[in-house]
Amino acid sequence: MSNSRKLILTIDQGTTGTRGVVVDRRGKVHGSAYSEFTQYYPRPGWVEHDAEEIWRVSLRVVRAALRNARVRQADLAAIGITNQRETTLVWNRRTGRPIHRAIVWQDRRTAKQCDKLRRRGLNSQVRDLTGLVLDPYFSATKLQWLLDHVRNARGRAGDGELLFGTIDTWLVWKLSGGRAHVTDRTNASRTLLFNLNTLDWDDTLLTLFDIPRRMLPAVCPSMGVVGETDPEVFGAAVPIAGIAGDQQAALFGQTCFTPGVAKNTYGTGCFVLMPTGGKVVRSAHLLTTVAASPQDTEAYSLEGSIFAAGAAVRWLRDGLRLIRKAEETEQLATSVPSTGGIYMVPAFVGLGAPFWDPHARGAILGLTLGTNRAHVARAVLEAIAYQTRDVVEAMMQATREPVEMIRADGGAASNDFLMQFQADILGIEVERPKVIETSALGAAYLAGLGVGFWDSTEEISHLRKVDRRFRPRIKPSERENLYEGWMKAVSRVRTRRGVSLPSDL
Repeated sequence: MSNSRKLILTIDQGTTGTRGVVVDRRGKVHGSAYSEFTQYYPRPGWVEHDAEEIWRVSLRVVRAALRNARVRQADLAAIGITNQRETTLVWNRRTGRPIHRAIVWQDRRTAKQCDKLRRRGLNSQVRDLTGLVLDPYFSATKLQWLLDHVRNARGRAGDGELLFGTIDTWLVWKLSGGRAHVTDRTNASRTLLFNLNTLDWDDTLLTLFDIPRRMLPAVCPSMGVVGETDPEVFGAAVPIAGIAGDQQAALFGQTCFTPGVAKNTYGTGCFVLMPTGGKVVRSAHLLTTVAASPQDTEAYSLEGSIFAAGAAVRWLRDGLRLIRKAEETEQLATSVPSTGGIYMVPAFVGLGAPFWDPHARGAILGLTLGTNRAHVARAVLEAIAYQTRDVVEAMMQATREPVEMIRADGGAASNDFLMQFQADILGIEVERPKVIETSALGAAYLAGLGVGFWDSTEEISHLRKVDRRFRPRIKPSERENLYEGWMKAVSRVRTRRGVSLPSDL
């Protein structure tokens, strides 16, 4: 194996950790490694990452993955990158040093700025151009905040001294020794600065957010060579040939290429995507975003972004200390027949789709003296599934077509209780693949297709293997009663300052 380039490396840079994965031509993982990194919470609602730490951790897990696969950098045909989206970073073009910690997609510090823009009646214009809503989730107001609050940043940006990027851009820039300042369409489409129709940065939006164009990266297709690694940095010159935001990479890795089959990634957040082909489908409740696709082809998807899924389980572990590890939630959930009537709404950083209420906050409702930690753990898992149904309902409303199946991935997809309850509350089949880290797999497929490692999407479709299918077990009446209780719970945490859909879109 080590004497021919028959392997693809993926750097899967997530919200709480980074994974390196080595994949062969059959889609089999030959080696992997993972490491978490520090989460910073300087104020309530603020979330930051140290970009230099992300880079160090990325290099470390890549080297460990290569060791575990018993290969060298020179044995790689290509590198693919998938990343947490929207997280915003600015660094010095000459020194490569960030001017501030990266502002993470979960961060809510620009909620008031988004409120001001909505009051000016700009939401419809922004939505028409970007397919997104005015929400602090996206990059533009984060970048605006950095330019306005870091000393001399705006002047330095105007002089061309500073560069902006999401985490994919940062990793490519570091891997290439500062030679490539690029992003792909999927990541660009999450910034609120990218025109969904022209597939380029939009001057109207740049003016609205007061962002100098010269600090933006070049936008490339998700598939194709954008640069190569600097041998002094990486150990060998290897093509960087695939880039996609984590959710679009997972959609590609799940080989969801046609409408009707959606994927849901159960990670820190929860993200439901369904492809719409070359057609831009608009929704009052969901996002329209660019999907990863071959070079010179246009592809779009509908997306429902749920802000807290695995983050809620992490809160049980680190915040309440009700569990020592995430896997305990399945045993706790199955130890009780129900939640005992409680609902947990995990609006720690507001509500995402379909409510878009950045001011909502989390709550546990229906507590009694009989409530114990098993009920709370079960309520947290059920909340993940309820939020997914919220999005699927909106998806079917927008497309006027049924969602026939959910393909699940991400760390929490290994939880059998969650997957079964998801099928129960949706009333459709949930399918779990053998490889649940499909963001990494999707980036590998994009990179491999970008250098001819694989010939076509049809070829990679045959590589997908199913681990288990979960089919609905509960009665429709029970399903609707449970969901009605959830909707009542959500209504208790929503605020008047949230986006009132669909009237102001």
